Amino acid sequence: MEGRRETRHIEQGGFLLLLALVTLALAWIVWPFAAPLLWATLAAIMFQPLYQRILRRMPTHPSRAAALALLVIFVAVLVPAFWIGSMVVNEAASLVIAFQRGEIDVAAWFEQVLAALPANIRQSLDTSGWTDLAILQTRAQEFLAESAGLIAQQAVAVGGGVFSFVLAFGVGLYVTYFLLRDGTQVGEKVTAALPLERPVADRLVEKFLGIVRATIKGSVVVGLVQGALGAITFWIVGMPSIVLFGVLMAVFSLLPALGPALVWAPVAIYLLATGAIWQGIVVVVSGVAVIGMADNLLRPILVGRDTGIPDWIILVSTLGGIAMAGLSGIVLGPMAAGLFIACWSILSEQRGVSRPVEVEQ
Repeated sequence: MEGRRETRHIEQGGFLLLLALVTLALAWIVWPFAAPLLWATLAAIMFQPLYQRILRRMPTHPSRAAALALLVIFVAVLVPAFWIGSMVVNEAASLVIAFQRGEIDVAAWFEQVLAALPANIRQSLDTSGWTDLAILQTRAQEFLAESAGLIAQQAVAVGGGVFSFVLAFGVGLYVTYFLLRDGTQVGEKVTAALPLERPVADRLVEKFLGIVRATIKGSVVVGLVQGALGAITFWIVGMPSIVLFGVLMAVFSLLPALGPALVWAPVAIYLLATGAIWQGIVVVVSGVAVIGMADNLLRPILVGRDTGIPDWIILVSTLGGIAMAGLSGIVLGPMAAGLFIACWSILSEQRGVSRPVEVEQ
């Protein structure tokens, strides 16, 4: 009996080792498509209600329902994203070219802003050397040259990687289709197969889905709204490259507290310093009362209490995720932080149940 039990433990350990090796091998094989697989999973999670609504109208045709949902995603999300992206690239390239050709007089702008500052601030800048226009121009030229080189390198990289991009894009759409159709069943099987107690596994899956939905709704949707409001504001005051500024504002909205102010505040300072008084006032009022309030109004409605993650953890995890995984880090960072908090909360609850506190009499 003892020998059979030992043999059984060895066989079980060998199987677990084989399972780990096979899992690592599969992860290594599909790693080149990690990003499209991640975004396909996120899209399937976010648009699962849309698929279910379409499926209720054609309950006997789940494949057609998934195809229609995928068509809606392509037309309503992907096509506008590509259109806006192309506009941003064109405006960024035009801006760099204008700097290189001298069409944008940075020196004149600098002198106007400097002249509008109070005397004590100008004296402090003189002491620190920030008013030396020659040094600043040299640094600006070096920065622009590096920027132009970087843009050229990225253009060559994109041009050389067109096939890879198209392949990854196609894989993402293909996987999204099947996850929309079969995602509920796949999720149930994965939850049942986790080596955890079923209540714990259910809570972790629920937390994972809540974090994904909250991150996308809270970050992406609010960012798009703030970026659109910023672009409209800059269009009203006559600023150039409004799409580029709007996208920058949407990106900076990922940062709690400061967010879009990192974009609209310098623009307002420049407008006020150069004599465009009403334009600067419009940007300030819009930034504080419209763009800033959009986050305070929309985020509680869209996110609610889905994450339960403090803002400072969201900030650190988002920045760290972007640094480690690029654009995918916007979701991976807060997701890792949320699951970390959820796991420790479950452990704390279990230890509290297994080790009740004894009250001294």
